[in-house]
Amino acid sequence: MSKDSWIKGKTCLITGANTGIGKETARQIASLGAHVIMVCRNQEKGAQAKEEIIQTTDNKNIELLICDLASLKDVKRFAEEFLRSHNSLHVLINNAGVFHMKRTTSHDGYESTFAVNYLAHYYLTELLLPLLKKNAPSRIINLSSNIHRYFKIKMKDPFLEKGYLGPQAYSNSKTAMVLFTNKLVRELEGTEVTANSVNPGHVKTQMTTVGLSKVFRKFADIILPPRTIENSAKTSVYVASSNDLEGISGKYFTDCKESKTAKMTKNVLNQDFLWKLSKRLVTEAMAKKD
Repeated sequence: MSKDSWIKGKTCLITGANTGIGKETARQIASLGAHVIMVCRNQEKGAQAKEEIIQTTDNKNIELLICDLASLKDVKRFAEEFLRSHNSLHVLINNAGVFHMKRTTSHDGYESTFAVNYLAHYYLTELLLPLLKKNAPSRIINLSSNIHRYFKIKMKDPFLEKGYLGPQAYSNSKTAMVLFTNKLVRELEGTEVTANSVNPGHVKTQMTTVGLSKVFRKFADIILPPRTIENSAKTSVYVASSNDLEGISGKYFTDCKESKTAKMTKNVLNQDFLWKLSKRLVTEAMAKKD
């Protein structure tokens, strides 16, 4: 990709940037001359990843900030501190994700996969929107997955309280990211802030291997042949930086090309239902005493 891409000299915030696709996305975007803000949960791992990115790109304009996406109160704390200390934000890449074969809950008591992969990013985006609008034209990129096309989301039970299955939980969160993207397009009309979702494809990272059975990993590799982390990051980088995508919004990209999403993600009623549910869940979490 050209060094003179749209993102050169602009500020890009990436969640989950210390490992896997997020780290490689940060590295590739740093190589294009952007100011990269890495948002990570672990200070030590984040610092190591930051140093590696600086060494491999010769871009020293890299920041490391800490946020635990499993806590909506920490998302709020992070966003408030960020808005006080930063005047620039042109690209938000909601990349961080988890995958659990056994049901776990976040600090707020919500099913962890949905809470981290989707709900935290919904709230982070809401809190950072004023700055994105101020710096428009700007871009929001939401990481999804083609798994959302094969498992029908349980809209009335997104936390899978009536029966948990790891792939179903992951699919729920990734379907939610597409619904969220499509709702954002309507909410952001006329603001010059675009929102698109990305399918990075199946890649072997820490998230997709730790804790999974050998049978499940073999099955996943058969139906979805794994690709390299470098290739998986390319689509996020493309959507964040391409000159050709200025003003393009509401699309779903695979291999740097527009592709199809599940039919239900285009339904306005589904988008609005999730939006209202998300607002309620955030409100309830904020009202809880520590």
